[in-house]
Amino acid sequence: MIIDCHGHYTTTPPGVGEYRDNQKAQVAKDPAFVGEKGKVIVSDDEIRDSIINNQLRLQQERGTDLTIFSPRASWMGHHIGNEYTSQYWTEHQNDLIRRVCDLFPENFAPVAQLPQSPGVDPGKSVAEIVRTVEEMGFIGINLNPDPSGGYWQDKSLADRSFYPIYEKMCEYDIPAMIHVSAACNDCFHTTGSHYLGADTTGFQQLMMSDVFKDFPELKIIIPHGGGAVPYHWGRFRGMAQDQGFDLAERVLNNIYFDTCVYHQRGIDLLLDIIPTKNILFASEMIGAVRGVDPETGHYFDDTKRYIDNNTVLSAEQKQAIFEDNARSVFSRLKA
Repeated sequence: MIIDCHGHYTTTPPGVGEYRDNQKAQVAKDPAFVGEKGKVIVSDDEIRDSIINNQLRLQQERGTDLTIFSPRASWMGHHIGNEYTSQYWTEHQNDLIRRVCDLFPENFAPVAQLPQSPGVDPGKSVAEIVRTVEEMGFIGINLNPDPSGGYWQDKSLADRSFYPIYEKMCEYDIPAMIHVSAACNDCFHTTGSHYLGADTTGFQQLMMSDVFKDFPELKIIIPHGGGAVPYHWGRFRGMAQDQGFDLAERVLNNIYFDTCVYHQRGIDLLLDIIPTKNILFASEMIGAVRGVDPETGHYFDDTKRYIDNNTVLSAEQKQAIFEDNARSVFSRLKA
């Protein structure tokens, strides 16, 4: 089985956007607006159409089997409104992911968005972890290291305010993918500099912290190939050495990197630098990059092709990247 560990519901039916637009309008009038959860009006047929003609079609065309699926990252929008805005929006987003997975149980497995908000204790997100894992069968979470949307106003992932989340992750044996949402700071392009910078920043915060000492079983996925991390592995090793610890010993029992890297040489570098046991196959298809690479004639985000074409990995190593590592990291996956 080929498991794609990084997929988002980027093709939601119109009713989802309509709900969010109404929320935005309400908090634009009154930033403290609470309101009610309300309803997202989307039929099962709309969900089927949105998946069959998009993610499911690409799974079949590209030869992958199952996508670990979460709400659209750029729409998490934790910086919008207040904690109630985020709570209601997050619950609806996770409910939609559950519906997708119920309609296509052989093709998708659910990962949860968290209801984070700037200035709000991260521990308040634990209730949604409990709801989605215990009541809805989710197998992981996405964790935003910057709910302010590009202003980095809150505590680092190293801060003890995140410890309730880490404790619950270890209790349930679920991983977190470090993933920011849209940038509202004009200095950052959302899917370019903000995403990749946040990947690198999250790694840096954790490697310089005591988090993995305090939570030796914690599992963290750094997406988009790890941002700048693999390319600058020597820099991080050097900084670790200057601080008196070994980088591999500090992070490689806990941190994993996905393969959302959109050219062969980039993937080959990732596979050369990072141990196979720390790499999970992923594509983030219908995501940040949707076009065809004129140099190859294939879609940039058809990442299976890059793994297949690598000439250094053994068949056993490719099997680990395509399936075995994901089953280990997402231990609640039953597919």
